[in-house]
Amino acid sequence: MQSYKVKAYGASNSIFSGLKEMEVERYAPKPDEVHIEVLYCGVCHSDLHQVKNDWHNTIYPCVPGHEVLGRVQEIGSEVTKFQVGDIVGVGCMIDSCGQCEPCTHGEENYCEGPVSWTATYNGYMKPQNKDFNTFGGYSTDIVVKESFVLRIPAQLDIKAAAPILCAGITTYSPLKHWGVGPGSSVAVVGIGGLGHMAVQLARAMGAQVTAITRDKDKQAAAEQLGAHEVLLSTDSKAMEAHASQYDFILITIPDAFDINDYVPLAKRNGSLTTVGLLGPYKAPLNNMNLAMHRISVAGSVIGGIAETQEVLDFCAEHNILPETQLIDIQDINKAYDGMLDEEVRFRYVIDMASLKN
Repeated sequence: MQSYKVKAYGASNSIFSGLKEMEVERYAPKPDEVHIEVLYCGVCHSDLHQVKNDWHNTIYPCVPGHEVLGRVQEIGSEVTKFQVGDIVGVGCMIDSCGQCEPCTHGEENYCEGPVSWTATYNGYMKPQNKDFNTFGGYSTDIVVKESFVLRIPAQLDIKAAAPILCAGITTYSPLKHWGVGPGSSVAVVGIGGLGHMAVQLARAMGAQVTAITRDKDKQAAAEQLGAHEVLLSTDSKAMEAHASQYDFILITIPDAFDINDYVPLAKRNGSLTTVGLLGPYKAPLNNMNLAMHRISVAGSVIGGIAETQEVLDFCAEHNILPETQLIDIQDINKAYDGMLDEEVRFRYVIDMASLKN
């Protein structure tokens, strides 16, 4: 199979000292694949966790990037959905087993095959062969199976739309699954890359939305995004005054936190769902608080391909875009520092022309 080298930025080993320019190998598209020139790539908190091996599963070299927006350069002989020149997107997945019950019902993100789904970077979600790796969107080009490529609506600004492919679907999927709509009372905890999308999406779904943050400086921004109310989690009296008020609470905090702080906010039969955190809570759940009001605690991870297309179309229809800051790839390490220091409001996007130049 014909292969070629492309420019990329990644981490070469677990002694993380920042991302550096490197080359990775790409292959000419198979009959069912699409070759995409990467134009823009969002920067996700997961990228930082993965390159630093925080989840103890990183395969090196690691080239992050799973919010990929680009232009079709070449299509395989069996591709029918896309043409050369189309503006398209690639999210967190590039393949799955295609045969298990979740896959056949459009939930590839819950693939139950032997290796689960194939991540856009870092190989299989359940790695069995450390020699198999995939390289993400911090690169000039990417080749992806047609069935995992998304159509980008013309109404969306391509310089800002890339984070919808992760931050957008990660928050849209649980909002939809738990039936958020007109009349729903929703709290969004954490107003960062994920949370700022959740506020906009829940508002567009017709919900009454409260943004919960520990940062008083984010109050005005949350209101501009559509929050009807902003609650400071550090204000214990205000938190107590909002007890039993919410049908659904979406928690987007990416690091370990105490979920027991938020359980009292849920109504009887209410639900709390955590996205972003892929690890244990800071403290064990107190089931007394759950049982007394029949409250459910759950998790959710991205969404299927059809649902990702759905959120792209939903954002186009409702004029929703991530709040982004455009950077050059050469500034990616500064951007990572900014994420750690919570300086970015709310998502970095890389202009990949900077890598080609």
